[in-house]
Amino acid sequence: MKAVRLHAYHQQPVVQDVPEPGVKGPFDVVVKIGGAGVCRTDLHIIEEQWAEKSGVTLPYTIGHENAGWVHEIGSAVSNVAVGDTVILHPTPTCGLCQACRAGDDMHCVNSTFPGINTDGGMAEYLLTSARACIKLNPSTRPEDVAALADAGITAYHAVRKAVPLLYPGTVCVVNGAGGLGHIGIQALAALTATTIIVVDRNEDALKLASTLGADHTVVADGKHVAAVLDLTSGNGAEVVLDFVAEQGAQQDAFAMTRRAGSHFVIGYGSNIDIPTIDIISTERNVIGNLVGTYNDLAELMVLAQAGKVTLHTRQYPLDAALDALADLDAGRVRGRAILTP
Repeated sequence: MKAVRLHAYHQQPVVQDVPEPGVKGPFDVVVKIGGAGVCRTDLHIIEEQWAEKSGVTLPYTIGHENAGWVHEIGSAVSNVAVGDTVILHPTPTCGLCQACRAGDDMHCVNSTFPGINTDGGMAEYLLTSARACIKLNPSTRPEDVAALADAGITAYHAVRKAVPLLYPGTVCVVNGAGGLGHIGIQALAALTATTIIVVDRNEDALKLASTLGADHTVVADGKHVAAVLDLTSGNGAEVVLDFVAEQGAQQDAFAMTRRAGSHFVIGYGSNIDIPTIDIISTERNVIGNLVGTYNDLAELMVLAQAGKVTLHTRQYPLDAALDALADLDAGRVRGRAILTP
């Protein structure tokens, strides 16, 4: 089968032939990939930012946002059958550790993360587990929903955590309206009655945000922090969802957060430099966010199949994976790039 393989850091992956995966354990599932999302994390992987954390051995296949059709199942699999349309939670988990039993399964101590520390889904087939599979309506096209498997639940998980803070009369700033941010806007609109302010440097991204539920849009032009403060009577927002968190955006996000507010860090790439006195004197919170749980993905798919959350995508054949990565890196993708093997 064809797969997108990374052979060395700081070099582009290559599309090459590798053996198809097969079922080995009783709960294994092999999925024929119908859509694989292209994520900024894939760029960070190539840049070696994940090397120490993942411990992966090169070469390997990247791709951690996957949907498709069940191709083969292990002897103990009962929740899906061959031919079923599925979206895959990005971390196959054990179901037995304390995190799994608490429903906090993205912190499973025995999980793998295909595309990060094992072979991923930018390929024709992917080996995963029954615990990662969410069965979808057979009419669902995997390429339309694949990015919800990571970008979607990462955004949804952050919104879900912020919901108790976003009662009517509050303000939420969405910092960055790209691949994750445009999903976060829709999740906010579906789950809360908060006022949504979207900040982005790209005018097209802001136009899209306006159609998805943003109440106000602000161009990130160096004056955007002041603009947000003006829109909030000088107070800032109860919640800032920072989908950028690099190149200074992470500092702006904290500056747009009001006293006793919460800065949710979802994007990554740079350090946050905050004087501790500014944290304690205003009781502001900085909250990290990692992917989301299986239940988060199940809930998100309910919204997606009801038409309340939609992905704006640009599709590429698998052979054009390097074009998709280049377009993402250059900011030419509105929404999400999807590979279609």
